[in-house]
Amino acid sequence: MAEAARKFEEEQPLYREAPANIEAEQALLGAILVNNDAYYIVHDFLKPEHFYEPIHKEIFLKAGQMIRMGKIATPITLKTFLAANDRVGDMTMAQYVARLATEATTIINTADYGRAIYDLAIRRSLIGIGEEMVNVAFDAPVDAEPRKQIEDAERALYQLAETGRYDGGFQSFGDAMAQAIEMAGAAKDRDGGLSGISTGIREMDKRLGGLQRSDLIILAGRPAMGKTSLVTNIAFNIASAYEPVEQADGSHKAKNGGVVAFFSLEMSAEQLATRIISEQSEVSSSKIRRGNITDAEYSKLVACTEMMQKAPLYIDQTGGISIAQLAARARRLKRQRGLDVMVIDYVQLMQGSAKTAGNRVQEITEITTGLKALAKELEVPILALSQLSRQVESRDDKRPQLSDLRESGSIEQDADVVLFVYRDEYYLQSKEPKLGTDDHLKWQQEMNEARGKAEVIIAKQRHGPTGTVPLAFQAEFTRFSDLAEESHLPERFE
Repeated sequence: MAEAARKFEEEQPLYREAPANIEAEQALLGAILVNNDAYYIVHDFLKPEHFYEPIHKEIFLKAGQMIRMGKIATPITLKTFLAANDRVGDMTMAQYVARLATEATTIINTADYGRAIYDLAIRRSLIGIGEEMVNVAFDAPVDAEPRKQIEDAERALYQLAETGRYDGGFQSFGDAMAQAIEMAGAAKDRDGGLSGISTGIREMDKRLGGLQRSDLIILAGRPAMGKTSLVTNIAFNIASAYEPVEQADGSHKAKNGGVVAFFSLEMSAEQLATRIISEQSEVSSSKIRRGNITDAEYSKLVACTEMMQKAPLYIDQTGGISIAQLAARARRLKRQRGLDVMVIDYVQLMQGSAKTAGNRVQEITEITTGLKALAKELEVPILALSQLSRQVESRDDKRPQLSDLRESGSIEQDADVVLFVYRDEYYLQSKEPKLGTDDHLKWQQEMNEARGKAEVIIAKQRHGPTGTVPLAFQAEFTRFSDLAEESHLPERFE
């Protein structure tokens, strides 16, 4: 047995070379230099960093820049942009590039060459992640948690699966500009001309420009203001408007609407579904829960649910979920089904790590910082609900302020947008004066003015103005919608 093991070890090479195919790289570059149209066959998925040979990276980068600028990339035009002193064996750079073009025969196999180069680059990156995992596990300090290493490895693998690289280093300004132009083009083609994802509520979209990628949006309010109702309305509006378009690599991207992940830490999936069904069918949720509905209303519910079933809205009802668990499930959903928007109801019900247990302010800081980092990593807006402190109730004007946020320091700091939901009707109905008095008449007028209305107060917005968005609220259906404008109201006769 020992002899067999010794013999096996002797047969194994001391050093294994990273997987690469230099010939495929040469063939691809030659095809591009002969016919620049070959570049557009692979440019969607192949980047300079996917090449193994550094000289090939440089040639692909310079040729790509020239072709995108509308210039012709040939050995002659490239010559002045490559280092003259560099040599490839006994050849100068100019001679080497000319040889690549001379030995190129056809562009027919360009896509196959490009895919082979890309796949080998992914394998090299996987080897790098594996080596790092092994080294960290061997050299980990005593106080290092294995779960933290698992999360880091999972993040690296997710990034590699999504983008084809996991370095997370600097990004060129040119790439950043290309992404900005792509966003502008998507906004031009999207319904409503929004740069972000439409909430389905016109006035909110007008102020916010839709929900922006990588943004952490905090929606806060006191109990009974309708926080969950509003966020449920928005989530279903986005999911029901989902319109995918196929990309060059066969994957799908949302043109309108999107795939929504709803983390419901407070309510069960059934309760959440009941709210959505009530809103869409216009059958009171309290009647649905009590079973106090007519045959006609039941038929309406069934027809409505059949129509709604295809909406890509996924609900996770795990209570007390940690930021690490939430991130892992969101990454998995994005890989398997796609993901465009995340909703969390609500932040204070999430758990931090063991290190912050017992210190609620530190725990909330860890959670909000983690949510912001996750929004950037997944490139999706995260809409998270938050509670407000009781100090609102002690003021005459009950409209919330940023200082009312529970554990407000980190929430206010990490959020890109802070929204407050406020309904004057809720506070007025508890202040009814004695019937028949002048105060009661005044109160009645105020109630008539406030009935069925709500406000979304934009208290903070990095990308735009603050202000108040007036909305309509139908309590029996837990539905928020745009207020009817005066110009759209039916004609009235005095």
